[in-house]
Amino acid sequence: MNKVAAYTSEARQQQQIVDSHTNLVKRIAHHMIARLPASVQVDDLIQAGMIGLLEAAKNFDHGKGASFETFAGIRIRGAMLDEIRRGDWAPRSVHRNSRMIADAVRQVENETGRDARDQEVAEKLGMGLEEYHHILNDVTSGRMIGIEDLGVSEDVLVSGAQSAEHDEPFADIEKNAFQHALVEAIKTLPEREALVLSLYYDEELNLKEIGQILDVSESRVSQIHSQAMVRLKSRMRTWTDE
Repeated sequence: MNKVAAYTSEARQQQQIVDSHTNLVKRIAHHMIARLPASVQVDDLIQAGMIGLLEAAKNFDHGKGASFETFAGIRIRGAMLDEIRRGDWAPRSVHRNSRMIADAVRQVENETGRDARDQEVAEKLGMGLEEYHHILNDVTSGRMIGIEDLGVSEDVLVSGAQSAEHDEPFADIEKNAFQHALVEAIKTLPEREALVLSLYYDEELNLKEIGQILDVSESRVSQIHSQAMVRLKSRMRTWTDE
């Protein structure tokens, strides 16, 4: 087989892979859009995700052991996250409120020696519970999603020479330590918050589906998710501040 024929055959195989995994892109896009503001369009996420899928088809190595769907899912999410970051739609007030709530959660937990309750955090911030929940929802929908939120690490988004550049012993130790600290922090969350995170990120259920499982409203699931993320940020502050 000459080079032109080989290239044509490879391109055809890649296109077949892309065509057969289009629904994966759409599923991930609709899962992510549930926690993003209205300014982010699902079609934009799908377009970015298709680019990620195409890159996955080009770079997938069957010898690595992972399934293509697992590898592609990571690349698709990464491409969508890049698109979101380029949009730069999160106002400064969102980041300020996120830090403010995390600080209040930490103060309450230091004072009480247990998990901070919503009402206690609201009182610490000098506001009513309804206002606190409203800000919580804004923080979660407006915050920039990090790849670690999705249960994967940054290194899986690069391959070949790129990953070799970052494959330094100290970096690996630090990354492993962070992931271990994150796992341990998740274990300390209240049971319902940990369950919501598991159903959302591991099982990839949307907020409505989680609400049906917990027998609560979709808005309440959003509040629980928001509180869990803020609590994690507070407990991981020694890492996130760095």
